[in-house]
Amino acid sequence: MTAKVVLITGAARRIGAATAHRLHTAGMNLALHYRRSKAEAEELCATLNRRRAESAVTLQADLLHTPNIGALIRSAADVWGGLDVLVNNASTFYATPVEAVVEEQWDELIGSNLKAPFFLSQAAAPLLRRRSGCIVNIIDIHAKRPLKGYPVYSIAKTGLAAMTRALAKEFGPEIRVNGVAPGAILWPEANLSEDEKKAIVSRTVLKRTGCPYDIARTVLFMIRDADYITGQLLAVDGGRSLFS
Repeated sequence: MTAKVVLITGAARRIGAATAHRLHTAGMNLALHYRRSKAEAEELCATLNRRRAESAVTLQADLLHTPNIGALIRSAADVWGGLDVLVNNASTFYATPVEAVVEEQWDELIGSNLKAPFFLSQAAAPLLRRRSGCIVNIIDIHAKRPLKGYPVYSIAKTGLAAMTRALAKEFGPEIRVNGVAPGAILWPEANLSEDEKKAIVSRTVLKRTGCPYDIARTVLFMIRDADYITGQLLAVDGGRSLFS
């Protein structure tokens, strides 16, 4: 894994940051994308560069503006002369009661969770093909079982799951494309009551939440150890998907 170049979208916080730490520990060089979280992205980048000099950079882009996407891919590749891995992690998540959804919300949720990963993958494909690289999409268990009150988000993630399988066919044999679907890993930034949290945990087999490093380790597996796996979605959910 030494010197493999990875672009992680939405890398500044939460699962993105945990993934950055884990891939960096495995020896990879990281392009850390952020949209608004400049201070957090720069702090993460500085931490990684203290561990290993010139091993991380930050790149800002609004992925809802499609013309920015090609420039982001080119910038990531220019730093170390190529690109081996794209991790489509950036996401927007908020409730959209179906009777109140407006077009702006639709465009933002579909744009960040589905449209941007597609065009990032399209732009990255020529570079990834040269190095027999891979794409890892961070999906959600609610791609399979929609979350009530979040129909647009659920639709977008369902599309991302379908896109993962479709692009595995389109980009093979040179590029592998897989997805990781988190379950109860981090609570949403909107407050949940303790009763709501307990109800979610009770619907897992393991009766506990996971942590961001469970997702980070799975992403590492998909990059490093899954040479004969493509077009697959791996749920990291403590067994939540076993329940209806």
